[in-house]
Formats: sequence, structure tokens, C-alpha cells
Amino acid sequence: MTGNIDANPAVGGGPVATHVRALSLLASLFFMWGFISVINNTLLPHLRSVFDLNYMQTTLIESTWFVGYLVASIPAAKLIARVGFQRAIVIGLAIMTAGSLGMIPAARLPSFPFTLVSLFTVSCGIAILQVAANPYVAILGPEKSAESRLTLVQAFNTTGDVLAIIFGRYLILGRTHGGTSLEGTALTMEQRMADAEATQLPYLIVAVVLAVLAVIMARAKMPEPAASVRRVNAEERKHLSLWKHRNFVFGVGGIFLYVLAEIGVGNLFINFASQPDIGNITQEQAAFYLTFVWGGMMVGRFIGAYLMQRVAPERVLAAFAAGALVCALVAVMASGQIALYGLIAIGLFHSIMFPAIFALALRGLGPLTEEGSGVLIMAVAGGALVVIQGWIADAFGLQWAFLVTAACELYVLGYALWGARPTAALPREAAA
Repeated sequence: MTGNIDANPAVGGGPVATHVRALSLLASLFFMWGFISVINNTLLPHLRSVFDLNYMQTTLIESTWFVGYLVASIPAAKLIARVGFQRAIVIGLAIMTAGSLGMIPAARLPSFPFTLVSLFTVSCGIAILQVAANPYVAILGPEKSAESRLTLVQAFNTTGDVLAIIFGRYLILGRTHGGTSLEGTALTMEQRMADAEATQLPYLIVAVVLAVLAVIMARAKMPEPAASVRRVNAEERKHLSLWKHRNFVFGVGGIFLYVLAEIGVGNLFINFASQPDIGNITQEQAAFYLTFVWGGMMVGRFIGAYLMQRVAPERVLAAFAAGALVCALVAVMASGQIALYGLIAIGLFHSIMFPAIFALALRGLGPLTEEGSGVLIMAVAGGALVVIQGWIADAFGLQWAFLVTAACELYVLGYALWGARPTAALPREAAA
């Protein structure tokens, strides 16, 4: 470990170069967990075909994934306080590697329970990375540019998302009977069992990359925040409370519902586009269109990082939330290509939501930043409620499930206009 993080490093000095190197390495983490998370967008329609699942059962897989965030986030915050940001990141990568390797025997058996356990393990590792990396980026430089900095690094997360769809399209859906057949085509048991093995190679590749990244992170020299930034002593902590900060309290709800909106779009998109009255295409072809959803998010984050250097982050968030609300309603009310393009466009407007809400919620928490980050990442478990959209899709039709998405966008709009205003702000202590 090198020296402590300076909250306002001098331009051109040593700390600036150190911070740039650290941010570059952290960007690779954002890329990788985005990549492995979004593989689920192609994995879920694949598993639906292999195990002959309905929509509710399919979305239950993703719910299990997000229970991992709920279980691991608070322990992750305690782990960081005990071993520091860098070692916690290495541990998270190791757990993700183990879960990815578990997907290989799960596919060979094939076993639905084994698949769920392996995905749960991966999600626990990602939760540790999220709790460590998001606040680390936020405090790795001037506080006034935290929203822009986090949005920029999140853009690399979305780059991983885009490549994951291409990866999953060719290595999972493109190599299976289910992925290359039109919606509703009946597969034989032999075809489904053959399809199950398609996930072995992709997850072996992912496991190897994660293991290499863990070794690189373990050997890297990363700046460690001062103890005053990482934690406060027990006596001082008694007089501080996260729940006095309005921007944090409503930000927890914002993260919870935004993730539900994003996950619902990503996980149901391929089945949505494959519907006869929407796109009438195969799942493999639908995955091509899904790349534009994540591509829009990638482009939007670079645009958002630029805008938030010049416009108040709350105003940018409000504009993007309003756009996402309109897109969700188009996906519900329209049909054919119009509905499809409405759901594609929502990616652009989703782009800045997570990093903007996250940074706005941490604003003014001072020494409570680490603890607040743990709670915010725990709120990512909102993605588990995607099972509600699965139930709506089974009961009323897939399009109506996106009313849940519209309701989530409406909350984010309200947060940007009112809930993000900080109360009881604490100064962020300078590094020792």
C-alpha cells in the first residue's frame, strides 16, 4: 500500500498520477463485473429453454442473484473496515472466480439448483467489489467532482455490458437449438440437454480472466484512504446517524427501484423482442438488438460525465429519468417496432442513474461514507423483485410487466427533483 488519499491533490503532483493509475485499475473492475452481470441477459432465456421454465421461474433466477447483494453487502462493509479496500477487492474477485468455475459442473450435470448456488456465489463476490470500489472512486479526488468521476468509471462498466451481450450471443445463444429457434418452438429433451453444455466454455473463460485480475490487484500499489475516511471510532459513531440524511434515505430507495428497472429491461428484453407481435425474431437475433440497449448506456455515461461537470447532477438525473419514463410507457402502450425501439432507447436514459443516485446519496455523509455505501449496495437487492415482473408477464402479458419499470422511473424523477437535496451534511475529513 502507498500513502493515504489526499482529498484535494495538487495538480501535477505525485498523488495525481497515483490516483490516475488507481482509477484505471478500478475501471477494469467495473468493466468485469458489468460483463459478468450482463451475461445473465443471455443466460436467462437460455436457461428458460433448457429447464422449460415460465417467466416467473426465469426471473426467480435473477432474484436469487440479487439476494447475494442483500446477504453480502453489510459483511462487505465490515470486511473493508478490517482489511482495507484493496484486500477486500481481491477477496471479492476470488469469490467470483469460484462461482464462475461452479457453473461448469452445473452445466455438465445439468443441475438447476447447482446453477442457482453458483450464480449466488458470483453475486456475493460482485457485492464486495461494489461496496469497495464505488466509494473508493468517490473519495479518490475532489468531492465536487465525485458524481462525474463515478459516472465516467461506470461507463467502463457498461462497456463490459455491451461486450457481454456479444459474448453471450455467440458463445451461448448462437450455439444452441433454443437460441436459434423462434419463440414457442418445442425442443426435445436431447436438444435441451445438449444446449445445457453451451455455458461451460464461456464461464471457464470468465473464471480465468477473474483469477488473473485478482493476482494483478493483489500485486498493485493502490492508495489507501486515511483511517479518518474509512471509519470513525465507536464513541464518535454514537452521535452520528445515516438516517438523518434525506438524500441518503431516499437514495436507498432510488438505488433499489432503479436496479429493478434496469434488470427488468435487460432480463426480459430478449423474450420481449422475440414476441410475434413485437419483433418476431429468434433469441440470437434479439441479443443483437440488446447490444443497442447497453450501447446506449455506455454512450450515455460518457455524455453524462461531461454534462455533470457543467450542470447540477440533480438536473441531469431529472432529465434522464423523464426520458426513461416516456420510453417505458411506449414499450407498454405501443406494438411492433415502435415498442421495441422504445425499450431499446431506455438504455440511454438509464445510463447515468446508478452512479448519479449513488454519489448524490453519499453527499454530506462525511465519515459515514463507508457504512452508507454498504447500505446502498445492499439496496441493489431491489433487482430481486424482478420476479414480480415475471408474475405479471405470465398473468397479463409480457408488455404489461414494463409498467413496473415506468413506476421505478417516476420515483427516480421525484428523487432528482426533491429527495436528493442533502440534510444534516457532514464535512468529508481530509486524509491524514
